[in-house]
Amino acid sequence: MNPLIHKKDHKTELATQDQLRQYLTFQVDNEHLAISILDVKEIIEINTITHVPMTPAYIRGVINLRGNVVPIIDLSARLGRQSSEISKRSCIVLVQVDYKDDIQLLGMLVDAVEEILEIPESNILPPPDFGGEIRTDFIQGMGRVGEEFIILLDINNVLSIKELSQLKQMADYEGSDHANREAGYIASK
Repeated sequence: MNPLIHKKDHKTELATQDQLRQYLTFQVDNEHLAISILDVKEIIEINTITHVPMTPAYIRGVINLRGNVVPIIDLSARLGRQSSEISKRSCIVLVQVDYKDDIQLLGMLVDAVEEILEIPESNILPPPDFGGEIRTDFIQGMGRVGEEFIILLDINNVLSIKELSQLKQMADYEGSDHANREAGYIASK
């Protein structure tokens, strides 16, 4: 075999490998989702999650991780589905999200971690456009694997600290407003 042709093939092979992106795939409510492997800090088993009162349903609680308090987000509930049932396959995927000029460590409760997939950049398509009423900002892209698509999550939008705190404030306001209406109703009787 001609060594120049072999080198050229080798370079083409390297160029193709450079275009591969790695994603951690996992299940949430029977759906396959993924995040960039660069966003994953650690995957841990579920031990004790301490519930924190007066938090939205998608905040499952906190864990003690080597002396640090780490909030745990129930990814299923965060994505507008029912809360996850903890099973033997459930685990916590630790990620870091940007918050102002700092980085916050958060845990995502998922039903099961599956595998690390290498998806060629050419198989990553932009998020679908459903119009202005449906949010797609949490989708980084759609990864085509065979004949299926895997939703590639944008971790900084799914777990946006700013948005999570705004949703909590709205829930607090709605809760106090509901309590005030109820108190007004009782007082009027």
